[in-house]
Amino acid sequence: MAAGAKRVEQLDRVVIRFAGDSGDGMQLTGDRFTSETAQLGNDISTLPNFPAEIRAPAGTLPGVSSFQVHFADYDILTPGDSPHVLVAMNPAALKANVADLPPGADIIVNTDEFTKRNLQKVGYAASPLEDGSLESFSVHPVALTSMTVGALAELGVAKKDAERAKNMFALGLLSWMYSRPFESTLRFLERKFVKRPDLVAANKAAFQAGWNFGETTEDFSVRYEVKPAKMRPGTYRNITGNQALALGLVAAGVRAKLPVFLGAYPITPASDILHELSKHKKFGVTTVQAEDEIAAVGAALGASYGGMLGVTTTSGPGVALKSETISLAIALELPLVIVDVQRAGPSTGMPTKTEQADLNMALYGRHGEAPLAVIAPKSPSDCFHAAIEAARIALTYRTPVILLSDNYVANGSEPWLLPSSDELPDLSVSFATEPNGENGRFLPYLRDPETMARPWAIPGTPGLEHRIGGLEKADKTGDISYDPANHEFMVRTRAARIEAIPVPDVEIEDNDENARVLVLGWGSTYGPIGAACRALRQRGLPIAQAHLRHLAPLPANLGEVLGAYDKVVVPEMNLGQLAHVIRSRFLIDVVPFNQVSGLPFTAATLESMLEDVVKNG
Repeated sequence: MAAGAKRVEQLDRVVIRFAGDSGDGMQLTGDRFTSETAQLGNDISTLPNFPAEIRAPAGTLPGVSSFQVHFADYDILTPGDSPHVLVAMNPAALKANVADLPPGADIIVNTDEFTKRNLQKVGYAASPLEDGSLESFSVHPVALTSMTVGALAELGVAKKDAERAKNMFALGLLSWMYSRPFESTLRFLERKFVKRPDLVAANKAAFQAGWNFGETTEDFSVRYEVKPAKMRPGTYRNITGNQALALGLVAAGVRAKLPVFLGAYPITPASDILHELSKHKKFGVTTVQAEDEIAAVGAALGASYGGMLGVTTTSGPGVALKSETISLAIALELPLVIVDVQRAGPSTGMPTKTEQADLNMALYGRHGEAPLAVIAPKSPSDCFHAAIEAARIALTYRTPVILLSDNYVANGSEPWLLPSSDELPDLSVSFATEPNGENGRFLPYLRDPETMARPWAIPGTPGLEHRIGGLEKADKTGDISYDPANHEFMVRTRAARIEAIPVPDVEIEDNDENARVLVLGWGSTYGPIGAACRALRQRGLPIAQAHLRHLAPLPANLGEVLGAYDKVVVPEMNLGQLAHVIRSRFLIDVVPFNQVSGLPFTAATLESMLEDVVKNG
């Protein structure tokens, strides 16, 4: 696989989208290309996009699966708006994605799949490869399937297995085109098919054939290079949001010196957290796949009562089912981390598509006055630190914490700088060991004067017997109480405890003193907002950006920051939930900008909208 004599061009960034049937291995292909790219040292951001159906009809638009990877020699914030290259494994993949391509984009099409029947399935009256509809693009017809079968003919591989290896042919070709290292992919194939040496040989041969095709064909006369990005020194790994969040929970348990218990019921797009945590038993992690969402959160709360770091993971529908037990955790004042990897709703909605529409449910979605803390990570790697922060708040202030991730950050990936353990906060917990009241009595609601948290007593500790349950408790003693004055006091105390949690001040990023417009985001809108603001500043338009990680309580300086600008714009992947909170809390007439398409904002969309606000007010 030595490099040939073809001309090599330097690029600063590239966006590639692999698209095909859900059985064509596009997620695997994109993941392997991303891994190769990570090894080269480029900055990376990815966007997997796959159907909700386990197996949609082959060759149809609902069955199209895609994986987009954006890599560059500088720091990037999004997976890219428009692909420079589309690999389309069939007509459905082409039709579903061609509208996203800019003029001049490269389209690599698997011509073997452009049969009359496949064209008719997606409404093509004539082949787009022949009717001139693609003349604004650079189209590269490649018989991926038949060339792969031909390359594997001497290996004696079954025709079906040979055809399935066409994604490796495509990966080999793209790896050649963009000068990617390939050794890790070959090692990956050896591990993946370790029990099937024939498939190891077939996939490696298909990859080699794709590489050689790029080397020898006249259709690709240029190779491209994207130099490594300048990044902070240290050890990096490519990581998805779900992986980072799981590792953050493991690290939180280690730093708290507590075992971690995960009670979870499988649900898209949160299941990968369960899968990842189940690998870390040696760090004191116990995972239970419960029979339903209610059992999962009940087990997690029971684990917290027993002195563990209780965690439950789910998506929006699961949070709805868990709400009664979350309310119980609020009444008991026990630590509990609830991870909500948001997806498009309502009801089942679009399970594999992204949205930010669970904010209202996180803030208010319980009966009675039931406040808790809410935080949201801004990127895949930030999920690690957000998980630790959620655990810190839960353990320190004896409260449930909802961690609002979403499908975009959960399945997207980026380089993650591995932190030193010394950089992580000490989350050590002091359990109650002695009675704290008169006459040797234990008072379970006698609060710490600084944190307002009640003592955490492990069941079975001699002398610390106390009553637990959902009925209202008397201040200090924890006895069941129906006294109106006591109920008023306990409700206000629980609310004050959450509101008093100290969180970092909100900061203005890349502050421009001339800016009169502030863009305020939360969660996964960070990347698109940042890219749009960066583009506007590069064009000389003053604009400021701030981002919220803590949504309850809000940063103490937020009102002052918002009041310093003439306009505050709040882009959200919902119908304006944070905007409503800001309006009611600070009486500021914010400018909402909302999208509920199941896809993240593009930087270009935000740039156009924000330019209009800056210029026209």
